[in-house]
Amino acid sequence: MAITRTVDDGILVLTIDMEGRSMNVLNEQLTEPFAQAINDIESDDAITGVVITSGKDSFIAGADIDMIAQITDPAQAYEASRAVQQMFRRLETCGKPVVAALPGTALGGGLELALACHHRVALNNPKAKFGLPEVKIGLLPGGGGTQRLPRMMGLQNAMPFLMEGKELRVDAAKAKGWIDAVADSREDMLAQATAWARNNPKAANPWDVKGFKIPGGDPKHPAVVQMLAIAPSMLRDKTQGLYPAPQNIMSAVFEGCLVDIDTAMDIEARYFANLVVSQVAKNTIGTFWYGLNEIKKGASRPAGVPQSRFTKVGVLGAGMMGAGIAYVSAKAGFETVMKDVSQEAADKGYAYAEGVVSKLVGRGKMGKDKGAELLGRIHPTDQVADLEGCDLIIEAVFEDRELKARVTQETEAVMADGGVFASNTSTLPITGLAKASKDASKFIGLHYFSPAEKMPLVEIIVGEQTSDETLARAFDYVLAIGKTPIVVNDSRGFYTSRVFGTYVMEGIAMLGEGVQPTRIEAAGKATGMPMPPLALQDEVSLSLGWHVAEQTRKDLEAEGKPVPVHPGLAVIDTMVNELDRPGKKAGKGFYDYDGKKKSLWKGLAKHWPERETDISAQDMKDRLLYAQAIETARCVEEGVVVKTNDANVGSIFGWGFAPWSGGTLQFINATGIARFVERAQELADKYGERFTPPQLLKDMAASGKTF
Repeated sequence: MAITRTVDDGILVLTIDMEGRSMNVLNEQLTEPFAQAINDIESDDAITGVVITSGKDSFIAGADIDMIAQITDPAQAYEASRAVQQMFRRLETCGKPVVAALPGTALGGGLELALACHHRVALNNPKAKFGLPEVKIGLLPGGGGTQRLPRMMGLQNAMPFLMEGKELRVDAAKAKGWIDAVADSREDMLAQATAWARNNPKAANPWDVKGFKIPGGDPKHPAVVQMLAIAPSMLRDKTQGLYPAPQNIMSAVFEGCLVDIDTAMDIEARYFANLVVSQVAKNTIGTFWYGLNEIKKGASRPAGVPQSRFTKVGVLGAGMMGAGIAYVSAKAGFETVMKDVSQEAADKGYAYAEGVVSKLVGRGKMGKDKGAELLGRIHPTDQVADLEGCDLIIEAVFEDRELKARVTQETEAVMADGGVFASNTSTLPITGLAKASKDASKFIGLHYFSPAEKMPLVEIIVGEQTSDETLARAFDYVLAIGKTPIVVNDSRGFYTSRVFGTYVMEGIAMLGEGVQPTRIEAAGKATGMPMPPLALQDEVSLSLGWHVAEQTRKDLEAEGKPVPVHPGLAVIDTMVNELDRPGKKAGKGFYDYDGKKKSLWKGLAKHWPERETDISAQDMKDRLLYAQAIETARCVEEGVVVKTNDANVGSIFGWGFAPWSGGTLQFINATGIARFVERAQELADKYGERFTPPQLLKDMAASGKTF
């Protein structure tokens, strides 16, 4: 049974506890018995009030995404939304008090059900989250959320929670009025809920009371009109028109709050249906829901290797990256030794971690005692001996082979027997670095992204001799520190660095062709990338790009392999070696920097004067996106990337590939393989061989296969 019923002196308690699921979700297994319970509530005079709760640690996690993902007909999506809305409205207007007793998380449809109740009591559960996160997967709340939330807290206050999917903990949810009371135990929660239902026999939600007015005014109110007048242009600037969900949410709220709530529900359902069948929703659900969940469940982890946990972690290098790695390791509960060449340098790394903790404590996101505990697990040192007993050592030193080899041999000498050594290199092949190790089977790449304490991804790189056990242990560590692991095989630049470089280099190549810099940056923004290419190259440093290119050239020449020359490289050469403009850190790159302000360097026009070009805005956008997708396909063809989900999630979480697309390979899928190949060849004919589609894509187009 999905719902069990008990009656306490006229108060019906409905306990939702779906079999075979760790969390309750809204689907037919739940809605059918729920609808029957509403029939009984409406018809049975012996029932004087209702309490809805959950037998699990959470309330309801939202709608069943599997069910939504299968819908391809907008009429079906509309009817599904209307069915849930009408069920909630019947409950809300049954003439009897209805209370939600929330033992934990209520998201999406779970919160929408709670908002339809007349009172909400939550258990003081520190893990509980409350919110309407549908926008994050390209949808909107389809169970009345876009209408009840603005009517409860006002349009301006509700918008961030609807448009951004912000989630709240118990105390914050109570402060916002989403929760009316908090209980310290499940028994107290149910007692409070039952007592409220008994003491408020004529309960009704404010929007069902005659004379109700939306707090702060409806869309015709002068203050709201002023906000709504600029909101669409602000949204357009932020989303570049690539994300229909925020636009539909804004429209549903604006139109719905001009009419009665029942008419408003119909408006919401229509906008919901439009999104369910949209390509953006299909893309984002596929990657952010299915892809991400499969990764976290261990799809890329070797099977048959027992779960493991390291006990003591060593970090070599106390710069920003090393300090970030030390912080996330200590946060996960690992004793962490952070070593640098001097105690002073190590202490600077510790100070960086202190700064991260201080900000979190100051914002109320971490308790002072917990912060002190965390910092107590980080031990800064300049002594190799302090690394004794570490069963995982991660080097985060400068990208220099000799230096990396030296610290590998130096620290493996004191590492625990059977320990794992990991390199945080972003480009140097792991197989080559492993030659310095005493046991290459226990050597692996762990590529973090900066800043390590914030960025959600870690790219795990498997060398030619890396064992399955080492990979599994590294995978477990990445999950333990709260990051998302993707697994790739060894190659120069691996996956993320290799493909990321194509984006910035394509923008730089356009500059060399005489395309106006402002057009290049506008095209980058218009693709949905988080930063335009010239600005992004400044952030990561032109000098680093030059160093990597030089190292690659030397390595390929030493191996007797051809050295491909990207047209953007000449521009970087000039910027770094002739103009001394190495990037943001130096205060001068493609941009000039004045504190937090920046502007494109006027000297660009002198060195790369604008020329008459017939390049269209569409060609510019396609060049920036196709360059990345084609290089990803090459990574698949070469066996660097094995799992489609690793490619898609890695591209978005690693360097911010346009999230609306669902990732680099899903971008190809959604375009259509055959059409993608055709367009790639058009770009190759106009702009160079680097756009030539790999044979893999041509074969897939011929066979009708997709990634």
